[in-house]
Amino acid sequence: MTDSFVFRVNPESKPFTRRGVLSVINSLFDPIGITAPVTLEGKLLLREAMTFTCDWDEPLPDMFRLHFEKWVYELNSLQNFSVPRMYCDLSVEESLRVEIHVFSDASRDAVAAVAFIKVFSGDRSEVGFLLGKAKVAPAHGHTIPRLELCAAVLAVEIAEIAREQLCLQKDVFTFYTDSQVVLGYISNDSKRFHVYVANRVSRIRSFCGPEYWRHVTSDQNPADVATRGCSALNLPNSIWITGPSFLAHGKSLDPSQTYDLVDPETDQEVRKNVVSLKTAFLLPKFWCGRFERISKWTGLVRGIMVIKRMLARRASKEVNELDLKENVQNFIIKQVQLERYPDDIHAISNGKGPPRNSTLLSLNPVMDQNGILRVGGRVSQSNMILDGNVATKPIIIPKDHHIGLLLVRHFHGQVHHQGRHITEGAIRSAGYWIVGCRRLVNSVIQSCLECRKLRGKLGWTQMAELPHDRLEPGPPFSFVGVDVFGPWPVVVRRTTRGVTTTSKRWGVLFTCLVSRAVHVELVEEMSSNAFINALRRFLAIRGPVRQFRSDRGSNFIGAVKELGINASFIEDGPVKQFLTQNGSSWIFNPPYAHHSGGAWERMIGVCRRILDAILLENRSKDLTHETLSTFMAEACAIMNGRPLVPVSTDPESPSILTPSQILTHKVSNYAGNLDVTDFGRKDAMKSQWKLVQHLADNFWRRWQAEYMHSLQVRQKWQLPGETFKERDVVLVKDDDCRRNQWPLGVIDEVYQSKDSMVRKVKVSIVRGNSRVSYVRPISELVRLVEFQ
Repeated sequence: MTDSFVFRVNPESKPFTRRGVLSVINSLFDPIGITAPVTLEGKLLLREAMTFTCDWDEPLPDMFRLHFEKWVYELNSLQNFSVPRMYCDLSVEESLRVEIHVFSDASRDAVAAVAFIKVFSGDRSEVGFLLGKAKVAPAHGHTIPRLELCAAVLAVEIAEIAREQLCLQKDVFTFYTDSQVVLGYISNDSKRFHVYVANRVSRIRSFCGPEYWRHVTSDQNPADVATRGCSALNLPNSIWITGPSFLAHGKSLDPSQTYDLVDPETDQEVRKNVVSLKTAFLLPKFWCGRFERISKWTGLVRGIMVIKRMLARRASKEVNELDLKENVQNFIIKQVQLERYPDDIHAISNGKGPPRNSTLLSLNPVMDQNGILRVGGRVSQSNMILDGNVATKPIIIPKDHHIGLLLVRHFHGQVHHQGRHITEGAIRSAGYWIVGCRRLVNSVIQSCLECRKLRGKLGWTQMAELPHDRLEPGPPFSFVGVDVFGPWPVVVRRTTRGVTTTSKRWGVLFTCLVSRAVHVELVEEMSSNAFINALRRFLAIRGPVRQFRSDRGSNFIGAVKELGINASFIEDGPVKQFLTQNGSSWIFNPPYAHHSGGAWERMIGVCRRILDAILLENRSKDLTHETLSTFMAEACAIMNGRPLVPVSTDPESPSILTPSQILTHKVSNYAGNLDVTDFGRKDAMKSQWKLVQHLADNFWRRWQAEYMHSLQVRQKWQLPGETFKERDVVLVKDDDCRRNQWPLGVIDEVYQSKDSMVRKVKVSIVRGNSRVSYVRPISELVRLVEFQ
């Protein structure tokens, strides 16, 4: 036996016809695939020859002759081409390890695959040609990715032949391709392919997984020699025979690299994702799952009655509405009890008592003739009947069940949304015993919209910090709060017959926000001129004012608007001009925010009480303007003499801190506290300014030490309360109508204070056929529905 394969061909003897071309190609038959690149080029020439319209034995056209003769001429070089019979110099049987490396490639004309064996023995390793195949690609209907995938399938087929013939394990094989698209197909686990690609990927993965595949460049891919074509002259020295250089040098490609689909969105081989919804219909064991779709007890009973009435009509049966309603209610309750208390029902129906671990053990449940569990109790000897139900044996309804919620809502509505005690009584009187009824009734009442309308609390939040004009020492009446109160009837004219004509007087109260002193001016009418005159008298007596504060739409603006005066006269009218000329500013509180003006609202209450007492003592006299002015001055004197802090019991501090000290600087015991070193007794009358300065300093020292710390404590609203948000549904308080007539509103905008808390909002309500918006404090709102 010779030690090598020798290729001998004699192409000159064949005529230049189709049959002759086919004969020459067949003479190159090589089962191992050593000359596959050369044979493949001949097959391509044969496919070109088949395109001509001539017989098998007729000469082919001259245009084809040059190409074919060149290829035949190159075949002569195969006369001296030989391949060793052994794969390599090392013995495969005695080797330490064997590796099989299979390469695949494709082009528009051909697909090819070639395998090499690498044998390891000691420190040596040898690479040898193992098997190769090349096929002509289909002429139409195949893209390059599909052809590359076919080449990968061809590589797997070569591997299966080598595994069977050499009895090798699967893990010795490594596959290479220069197509990342094919590697993405093989590695894909998330997308679905069309049939052509899916079948071939499945064929590949039936032999090995994606971890056995590597990417190789085209210049290092031996299969590229066959797909690009190779002449017989270049075949002996090509990598188709010798293999790539990295195999011989012991280098390996990265085995940990992963590959994804190159472009799954535009790849035509990838199926589009189809979302399918699976609907599973499970027939419930009980009807309770359907009961939860109903929000009213009457609606649930009416719906089942309709079904039973239809069934009775189909069976041509007469229906008694009262009996039908009772049967439906019993049916609903039985379904609920069967779902929650199956063990109790089974034990009691068999003549046994409830199980030891039953949650109804304390109720001693019994079963009536309709199969419904009722409370046994200790008063079963009573025959008292209420509303057709045995009151001594009410029906047991499980807690935390939708039917219990429906029953509570039903009877809560029947008693017109009264409290827990009345609602519980209505449920028990109807013959139902709801386990944990008290907690369930409380939760229903808390979530009931009608109850919120009737008894919901007004909003509140933590009391805000005091503004700087309440805490800044300075001349009295620099920061003033203004309000109007009254009226009082006064006698303006007396006729000879004893008939008197009366008129009304109002009081404009000015409160110093720092010293808490008060000043009252009477006005004859609620007009801009009268109010400006009162302001002028006040400023002439007390001096200029830096800032005014008042309510908007309450006692001040509301009163003048009620009497036909424009409520915005301070902002845009002559009052604004007067204030501008005097260098003053005016700040309005939010509408209906009475608590924001508490500093002067309280003074009005004190003044009213003093005037009531004075008028009671002088009720026999006719009240004239002059008399009312006198009484008002006395009331102001009493208010300005009130203590600002609790009266001390310390005998060393007999004086009290009052607003009149800073207004009049007249306190009997101050003279003894003066420092005589500052001025002598002889010039004491010439140093009155020192006395006044000392009294003022003493007032502000005591004001800061004794009074200011009393402002620290929040008397109410200590914790952050409710936080109103936009689109919340609220009930707007209206003092002019009953609570059940208060309008509903929606919050359009919230206004945050400096401490990021919401104390006023803009709310919209429907009045008539139009939508109007107001700014209101949260203390005038009841939140009904919170926007999620």
